[in-house]
Amino acid sequence: MIFTKDDFGPDFHWGVSTAAYQIEGAHNQDGKGPSIWDQFVKKKGKVQDGSTGDHACNHYHQYEEDVQLIRSLNIPNYRFSIAWSRIFPEGTGPINPDGVDYYNRLIDACLAVGITPWITLYHWDLPLALEKKGGWVNREILNWFEHYVSTCVRLFGDRVKHWMVLNEPMVFTGAGYFLGYHAPGKKGINKFLPAMHHATLCQSLGGRIIRDFDPEATIGTTFSCSHIDPASEDSKDIKAAQRFDALLNRLFIEPAMGMGYPIQELPIAKRVEDYLKADDEKNMAFDFDFVGLQNYTREVVKYNWYMPYLQGQIVKAEERNVDLTTMGWEVYPQGIYKMLKRFQAYENVRSIIVTENGVAFEDQCEDGQVKDIKRVRFLQSYIREVLRAKKNGVKVDGYFVWSLMDNFEWAEGYEPRFGLIYNDFQLQKRIVKESGYWYSRFLKSSKVMLTDEPQKSEF
Repeated sequence: MIFTKDDFGPDFHWGVSTAAYQIEGAHNQDGKGPSIWDQFVKKKGKVQDGSTGDHACNHYHQYEEDVQLIRSLNIPNYRFSIAWSRIFPEGTGPINPDGVDYYNRLIDACLAVGITPWITLYHWDLPLALEKKGGWVNREILNWFEHYVSTCVRLFGDRVKHWMVLNEPMVFTGAGYFLGYHAPGKKGINKFLPAMHHATLCQSLGGRIIRDFDPEATIGTTFSCSHIDPASEDSKDIKAAQRFDALLNRLFIEPAMGMGYPIQELPIAKRVEDYLKADDEKNMAFDFDFVGLQNYTREVVKYNWYMPYLQGQIVKAEERNVDLTTMGWEVYPQGIYKMLKRFQAYENVRSIIVTENGVAFEDQCEDGQVKDIKRVRFLQSYIREVLRAKKNGVKVDGYFVWSLMDNFEWAEGYEPRFGLIYNDFQLQKRIVKESGYWYSRFLKSSKVMLTDEPQKSEF
């Protein structure tokens, strides 16, 4: 049997995703204040190739060209984020009119050519001024975030009807406030737990603010997730895998569903009680219109008594003789099917949208062309699994590719290339890759097909 785009139905949302710090550049132009990433990348050894996002893809100046590229590729939905410090250079206080003007122009450029904007309110770039006051560790961030979200919805909500509150809170709290390898570079369980709790409260708070402003808006938030397998059938490996699953896949979605934190499988989370206040448990929940699922790989976990809090460790993909991406991640299409089924199992999930899925391979531009056949096969195999989930009753209603173009990939710098569009960062020249052309053909024609048979390893 073969499938086409039409098999997903006429109301399925197809799109592409980006994030402000990763593509905009113009880090200190037109009144923008510094973010935690503007500071973090300047610290020696924090970014693998020593680069910064100061210029990134220059999307701030080339957004019109980029929007036209999206339109030319037949992509109907564009997910992008707002840089908080471009709206409020100090995090709060006076609004920066030039920053507001930029996002107005970007939104209007999308709408003018029939592209629907989907806005992420927070994609990791907290204003540095707020981090100096404690950032996500400081409970005052609930007030800062409320002011920021209320302002954005008031300024842009007349035209923007699709919102995501937070991007991957497990990543920006875990990597930024526990492990320290993302901005702001803080470490320790006493930083992570309050940051985690405040982010949990903010994701529901943001939803309520948008709902109050526009009852008809479509509101979601996004969660990173990876299917997790134990390294063996040994009970210690199985329990270690369950602890990792609770941390990586359940810690933020379950409070939003009104279920509280998964303390039974993740005992360290019980210490969040030190930061709970009256009504917090009730206020962690919100009835989102959709849940954003972001999936790239799977993890295999084995027991390790010496690892604090989790008593387990991830078995690196390169040690398991599996197909790898340039990020060192396993290519595992079945994982997105399994995570869609997992999210569907939550009683309060009304709809799921794959808000990020994509891959980094070593792309080469030769004679003005990028023949990234491995990425084409990756996208085909994962989209096929999304359709399998939909046909098996999962309420999955959209799929967004990460990413529109090669960009600044956080601590990995510019080497990993995830884009449908190749970017020459020196010239800021865009070249559509074969994967971009394939996605365009798939979205335009009912004749571009996927098979339902898992293909042999071609990565």
